[in-house]
Amino acid sequence: MSEQQQPTFAIEKIYLKDASLEIPNAPQIFLESDSPQVDVSIHTQAAALDAGLFEVVLTITITSKIKDKTVFLVETAQAGIFQIRNVPEQDLDPVLGIACPSVLLPYAREAVSSMVLRAGFPPVVLQHMNFEAIYQQRLQQMQQPQQPQQGDGSPPAASH
Repeated sequence: MSEQQQPTFAIEKIYLKDASLEIPNAPQIFLESDSPQVDVSIHTQAAALDAGLFEVVLTITITSKIKDKTVFLVETAQAGIFQIRNVPEQDLDPVLGIACPSVLLPYAREAVSSMVLRAGFPPVVLQHMNFEAIYQQRLQQMQQPQQPQQGDGSPPAASH
């Protein structure tokens, strides 16, 4: 009998795939005294590259506003190539959606903080993110039946 091969998880490469910074209201925005509202959104994406090799991209978008004026907009796409072998098919999605983004987060955190600081603002330090909770929430949303909403393109109910 052949011995069951052990699961493999290895980081092959970590790189900054894309980064952008916009300060559309500079230099006037630097004269504002109000505290900005900061909004953070995250998105992960995984793609198979070759047998056992996957690219995972963690995209973080941070928008800072004072009233209706954008203070800054930062977006980073931190990526990694991961070797994942001998993992059961049902366990592959959680590895790509939880373990890989957790590895990428510190790199994305540093990229965001550095860009915001170089733009002349106090650094934004991203807090730890629980990718397992985010993954579970995404699964729950996918399992809920889709409810038709107003304006969804369906014909209006006939009225007499």
